[in-house]
Amino acid sequence: MAGLLAAALTASLAAGCTTSGGQRDDGRGTTHVPSSHEDASGRESLANSSSVLAVKIDNARAARPHTGLNAADVVYVEQVEGGLSRLMAVYATKLPKAVGPVRSARESDLELLRQFNRPTLAFSGAQGKLLPLIDNAPLQAVPPGKAADAYFRIRNRPSPHNLYLRPHRLLGSAPGADALTTGFRYGAAPAGGKATTSQTVRYDLARYTFTWSRSQKRWLVTMDGTAAMTTDGKRVGAGTVVVQYVKVRKSTFHDSLGKNTPYTETVGSGRARVLRDGRAYDVYWTRPKATGGTRFTTEDGRRVNFKPGQVWVVYAKAS
Repeated sequence: MAGLLAAALTASLAAGCTTSGGQRDDGRGTTHVPSSHEDASGRESLANSSSVLAVKIDNARAARPHTGLNAADVVYVEQVEGGLSRLMAVYATKLPKAVGPVRSARESDLELLRQFNRPTLAFSGAQGKLLPLIDNAPLQAVPPGKAADAYFRIRNRPSPHNLYLRPHRLLGSAPGADALTTGFRYGAAPAGGKATTSQTVRYDLARYTFTWSRSQKRWLVTMDGTAAMTTDGKRVGAGTVVVQYVKVRKSTFHDSLGKNTPYTETVGSGRARVLRDGRAYDVYWTRPKATGGTRFTTEDGRRVNFKPGQVWVVYAKAS
């Protein structure tokens, strides 16, 4: 399956074309991928962006394996309707050739992204009532209708799990590590911790397990009991994993089936577990305001260093 998808993606990238015509997303808005001759307003200004690229990524079983996920600097895991999950991948130090499948945005994304300086948000669409909030947020919203040749669909996956992004057509180059204003600090491992081989986080209908690989020196990701892979046949893994316990409440939005959209509060404080180098550290997190990053500390107030490389942040409901 991964080989077939990789071949399809390669062919689509080489062809440099999109599939025209409206295609319905998951009931949260119409996803329209314009044909290549349609206007792509706002593209020139985006090419000079000095902030991060954030991409909403589908994580339904039919959306796997993912493309371009291992190139992300940070991967956020959020709960969505019905106990499922969705990813937000943030790119600053490098841009892969393709990312996806791309899916729709949520209200929680707007608060999470305030920590960056006018980030570029790539997403497939959103519920109609949410669109004005996205338009007024301090970010550069770039759904398919605003960037005609940045998105493409592949034919050997069913819609809506077949929409992909060409990041270089939104940003001319990667903005660099200075754009990662997350508040994370990288460096030598902190003292203490508990030797740990795996950590599992469960939502109602989704499950993530992170298993320490001594040979690869990173935490390998398993989703719903299956090893997470990318379309180029590589395992998905991270140097640091953060399980951040937050308040998850009902929002004012619902999906097409009437299921409420959870709102994940990322401003505030609480407990977290940081995994790095085969050890687990029980720590505190604080993010006093949306325009700032998140600080992780030990009980005595010392900053917790992350391992250089990719970080996964999994938002779990605080008990």
